[in-house]
Amino acid sequence: MKRLLRLPSTWLGLPILFACGLTWLTYDLSADYLQGLLLLTVLAAAIILFDVQAGVRLPEFAQFRARRYAGTREAFLALALAWLIVLFCVLDLALFPIPLFDKPSAYAVMEGGRAHIRHVSDMCWVLPPIGLLCARSRRLRSALIAIGFVFPVLVIDRNRLFATFFSFALVLVLRRDGALPLPWKTLLALAFAGGSIFSILGILRSGPLEYITLPFSATYHAAPQGIKWLLLYASAGPYNFSAILAKGYLNPDFLINQLVPLHGSVVTAGTSIPLDASNINVGTEFLPFLMAFGPVGAALAVLALYAMLLWSVQRLRQAVPLFSLLMFLRVSYVCVMSPFAPQAFTWTNFGFIGICLLLPVMANWLPNRKAPAAAPAPSSPSLQRVPDHGTR
Repeated sequence: MKRLLRLPSTWLGLPILFACGLTWLTYDLSADYLQGLLLLTVLAAAIILFDVQAGVRLPEFAQFRARRYAGTREAFLALALAWLIVLFCVLDLALFPIPLFDKPSAYAVMEGGRAHIRHVSDMCWVLPPIGLLCARSRRLRSALIAIGFVFPVLVIDRNRLFATFFSFALVLVLRRDGALPLPWKTLLALAFAGGSIFSILGILRSGPLEYITLPFSATYHAAPQGIKWLLLYASAGPYNFSAILAKGYLNPDFLINQLVPLHGSVVTAGTSIPLDASNINVGTEFLPFLMAFGPVGAALAVLALYAMLLWSVQRLRQAVPLFSLLMFLRVSYVCVMSPFAPQAFTWTNFGFIGICLLLPVMANWLPNRKAPAAAPAPSSPSLQRVPDHGTR
């Protein structure tokens, strides 16, 4: 299992295959819709086969465990970033209604400047990893972990909640003692808690699922309500991707809006996209590329995301730097979530990566308390005093 976790394609190829499998089980798909699933499956399988042969791997778990970040210049800047995020989380809750208590169905309302605050508070997922890696004080560590888990629940942001659970669990796994087995009980408890909270939040903000008219299979209809939410969340992306491919719909505006800041809205609900269910409007990370360039564009997007993942893994191989680890947590998460919705090729993601590239440079400008004190330079021989021994 540990070897599998060190394989980069585990974070991209396997999630795509898993989502495609769930989609096949969740819906009664027609032959033309199966083409989209086949395209994603072939691409994921090709990435896995290439990855096995390429030899690029995450560092050994012992390297992750050996690193001590607390007290370093990088940890100081990471904690400063964490407190900035906490400040924006507080502003988000203080200046605007809290969706969980006010109106759960209005979770996506970003009027009155909330969207700008949310750009920063959305990074709350990084608080638990920073707490685990950088905080010396147990109280500070617990506070950062608690805020990272509680804030997404209050604003009913299931994506951020998943990111928090994912990054927290992955840090625990990577820094686990290599001589010990993986903490399956802890991981299963986190998965159960995350899935339960996700389902409850889905019911709170969207209501029951009976009004959704899609060609669900008997397997889906037989599942409990909470499981239905998980199945729908995991399978809606590949389903809509397959539907758009089957219909041959092309519209590059959505990709342009996603890549060009302030160019236009990236919302897919209520648009001209011919979705089978207008309220189920996600379509994988690769849907905008599919609508812009067809299947070739979608395939290139998959390969580009894999290249981004390999780049983040390569940056870990130099003694597992702190901000490289945070970048890998982010990139691996957007890869895992790529069957659901666009998160990798967005300015929010690029912004976080940019921060993680900038802060190590800033850390080099700070005084290093852990650097060994420089030995005093020996004085020049010409300036040394020669003792007078006298003459005989």
